[in-house]
Amino acid sequence: MARCFQGWVFLLAVLVLALSTPCSHAHLKHKKFKTKTGVYLSPKFVLEPGLSSSKYFYNVHFPKGHIALKNFNAEVIDEEGNSSPLHEVYVHHWIVERYYARKGYVEPEQQLPQQLSESDVIWLRNSGMCQNGALGQYFGLGSETRKTATDVPGHYGIEVGDGEGVPDGFEERWMLNVHAIDTRGVEYDLGCTECRCDMYNVSRDQSGQPLPAGYTGGLTCCPDGAKCRLKQGFDGEKKNHYLRYTVKWVDWSESVVPVKVYILDVTDRMNHSAPTGAKHNCLVEYDVEKSCNATNGCLDNKWAKITMPTGGHVIYGVAHLHRGGLGSTLHGEDGRVLCSSTPIYGKGKEAGNEAGYVVAMTTCYPWPGSVKIKDGETLTVVSNYESTQLHSGVMGLFYILVAETL
Repeated sequence: MARCFQGWVFLLAVLVLALSTPCSHAHLKHKKFKTKTGVYLSPKFVLEPGLSSSKYFYNVHFPKGHIALKNFNAEVIDEEGNSSPLHEVYVHHWIVERYYARKGYVEPEQQLPQQLSESDVIWLRNSGMCQNGALGQYFGLGSETRKTATDVPGHYGIEVGDGEGVPDGFEERWMLNVHAIDTRGVEYDLGCTECRCDMYNVSRDQSGQPLPAGYTGGLTCCPDGAKCRLKQGFDGEKKNHYLRYTVKWVDWSESVVPVKVYILDVTDRMNHSAPTGAKHNCLVEYDVEKSCNATNGCLDNKWAKITMPTGGHVIYGVAHLHRGGLGSTLHGEDGRVLCSSTPIYGKGKEAGNEAGYVVAMTTCYPWPGSVKIKDGETLTVVSNYESTQLHSGVMGLFYILVAETL
């Protein structure tokens, strides 16, 4: 009986010790977070039929402090707060970039990022390999913006505002670039949204130099203020628009596992012979020529091999494609599929379901630990478009979030 009593005392002591011991880090990672939400409006931009508007808004409203970003989504709305349908206002893209600015510095309105004073602004890029200022954004979508999932899952988050590395006298800020095209009354809708140079009557770039031979369309031909050709006699009113964006975040704690943002580009051409290591020349956009044959049918298949300097666990993936896109796949070095993302086309007229437009992209949320990239692994990103007709200025990007630990 005494031995039995002593056994119960021992078990009780173990239970008390367990209950009084601080929670383990593993347990903390799975606790529930208090998610905060902020809804903001960009400054106004004005559209009129045929007009291409590409505005840069600096020091926009954004959550402050040391936080983990959990979601960012956005849509273009009119002055009454109504969603603007793509067949009236085509969202070519919006992107969000992070930077440090000298306190008190006021960014000149509508200057390009590369035109800002280097002594007053330091750009903070994502972890992707593209260079020369290309694809440095933390978030960005296009026509698919309303219905594409962008949540950072579980206990993962994008860490910002930690204060480490901020030079004395500087502060963290955020920039929005919103590129929208008013397609009311245009002669050829697809030509305007694909920025065909002949539709915008553009033959020189913004520096005044002639366009490269064979350049049929792309961002160079639909800069801010360019106007696409309208149907004869069409007249329409000017309208005010805004980007309404919603940010979700949690306060940073040791419970959050940080993730890195990578943007992989199918036009990336690595130069392995560069003296200081591999150089990544990301062209961002390319043309799909009209082509049909017995082997591939009417399919344009483009791919690029990209070496990841460090690896980790993929916890989210999504592609960005334009109209005509059929799908994109990211492969590991051994050919395994890391993520496939396909476009969903609208079938109606209402905002979010516009017929013929890419209104969503499917996403990947792998079970944590099930999709891993090795350090130094070479990935292959593949982008497919239909090629029954010319498509100019298309993109084949792949966004992934990678966690070094689970």
